[in-house]
Amino acid sequence: MSMEIERKFLVNGDAWKALGTATSIRQGYLSSHPDRVVRVRIEGEVGTLTIKGKTQGISRGEWEYEIPLPEADALLSNLCERPLIEKTRMRILHAGMVWEVDAFYGDNQGLVIAEIELESEAQTFDKPEWIAAEVSDDPRYYNANLLKHPFNQWGA
Repeated sequence: MSMEIERKFLVNGDAWKALGTATSIRQGYLSSHPDRVVRVRIEGEVGTLTIKGKTQGISRGEWEYEIPLPEADALLSNLCERPLIEKTRMRILHAGMVWEVDAFYGDNQGLVIAEIELESEAQTFDKPEWIAAEVSDDPRYYNANLLKHPFNQWGA
């Protein structure tokens, strides 16, 4: 088992868009239970199956396996909860750390989140100027929750 230690932030402005190349992501959930998430994803031309445990602080267990692209597509098309999560991801190197910036589409259009994976919860890092408020502790921003409570419904 590996441990995912991740912090999430909102993003200011558009300066980040010029810092990398975007990759399309289509993902769905076979289970979106808060204690265990089972996700299927196609990122570019790669399919993965990911299992994540319950989040404790900013950490959780994570197991990820590459699966054949046709199988990932079949799972997304036939078995995953609806709606699917659609977004583009840009990986940006800043001060020796990789930031993943996700711009969402569909029911989550307009939401842009930056994530950074850490070696420990206490690890320090420099934030790019386009990083805004931290939302690591707000479960609304978990991808598995965005399918049940999409961003476009938050104002209602």
